[in-house]
Amino acid sequence: MKKVITFGTFDVFHVGHVNILERARAYGDELIVGVSSDELNFSKKGRYPIYNEKERMKIISSLKFVDQVFLEQSLELKKEYITTYNADILIMGDDWLGRFDWVSDVCEVIYLPRTPSISTTEIIEIVKSI
Repeated sequence: MKKVITFGTFDVFHVGHVNILERARAYGDELIVGVSSDELNFSKKGRYPIYNEKERMKIISSLKFVDQVFLEQSLELKKEYITTYNADILIMGDDWLGRFDWVSDVCEVIYLPRTPSISTTEIIEIVKSI
């Protein structure tokens, strides 16, 4: 049984999120998703998410192809999360290409292409301009 783990903020949930999570699940028998905490998102992007961490975790856990969801508190704890959940594969979007190769001693690391022409940041900018 292969376990796949991935991480993300998943704010303003869109089809790009669905696509990467569906594709990640296809690599294994179980998909575990770490949802970035509000504080972690602020430290990465300089803003808090539109939806809070509890709401984002509820959205992700409602997806039929997601088996477990947990709150990711720190990027530096990736290896700890991987070993805690006994993940065989870490999947990230290719916007992170090479940035998580340092965990390849505990699991396989795969970077998947993002869905073209869609991102949460772009959606938020469009909405703000309306």
